[in-house]
Amino acid sequence: MDYARFVRLRRPVWDAFESRLDTSRRRFKDLGYGDLEDMALRYRQVLHDHALAGSRFPGTAAARRLQTLVLEGTRRLTGEGGARGPGHFFRDTFPRAFRRQLGATSVAVALFLVAALWGLALGVLRPSLGMTLLGPKAILGLEQGRLWTESLVTTVPPSVSSSGIATNNIGVALTAWAGGVLAGAVPLYIVLFNGLLLGALVGVTLHYSMAGDLLEFIAAHGPLELTLILVAAAAGLSIGRALIAAGDRPRALAVRDASRDALAVLLGCVPWFVVLALVEVLVSPQPALPLLFKILVGLALESLFLATAFRPVAAAVKEPSEEPVP
Repeated sequence: MDYARFVRLRRPVWDAFESRLDTSRRRFKDLGYGDLEDMALRYRQVLHDHALAGSRFPGTAAARRLQTLVLEGTRRLTGEGGARGPGHFFRDTFPRAFRRQLGATSVAVALFLVAALWGLALGVLRPSLGMTLLGPKAILGLEQGRLWTESLVTTVPPSVSSSGIATNNIGVALTAWAGGVLAGAVPLYIVLFNGLLLGALVGVTLHYSMAGDLLEFIAAHGPLELTLILVAAAAGLSIGRALIAAGDRPRALAVRDASRDALAVLLGCVPWFVVLALVEVLVSPQPALPLLFKILVGLALESLFLATAFRPVAAAVKEPSEEPVP
């Protein structure tokens, strides 16, 4: 799709979302659940277009407009009516949503580990798999004792690398989250594929005695990056679960609640992807930095995210029942 056609086809969506933002500024407290769901849906569409414009049409007027809309949409959707800002979102809204999706997160982690072990076995037993996964140039580098990741510091400027990495990771998380509407098939695929890929890469590098170098490269950013992808995929799985097994609640209500929590979880992960992109470019590929330092950076990032996700929050106040007490 060329730039002119992209703008012509998607501009009505941007105009509608901008109009919705203008409405929410004037009377956010009066918006009902239906209005908020519509706003979240339009936000998801704009977020997708922003990722597309950032990768295909960077620096254009459309890319700048979409960036503004995404920032404003994030502020409105996480500001809880404008009375509370991002601080309240990360102190209260995000931890609550994260806790409510712990079941789906546990499933995602278990499936990822199974797929990683399977991929490791394939990589060890069939090293030729590396040619398919990495290509001949990367395999030649492994034979010469070099990882393919060295290009991050030798051929590409850090600003370009970090931007591309952040866009790619956010795109994966967004796909996993949005794919939940397909009965959870897309996030399930992403979990299994990433686990299989990581395991296979470790197995292939073992064959060339380079597994230690690979693990050193991912020590600083890998733990949190995998955690964020699994958390975003779990958000998508929760939507799929609500579609398939709503329980004793109306399906529309179950999907609405799951989508609200899933959106909060996704928004809570996005800033961390930006931090990780910088770490993956400035810390991970640097041979001069000691392994212990990279491990400490990785553990610190993971600990900070988990501390935010499991932050103690006050118990929600339940509305009094309108039914008469017998």
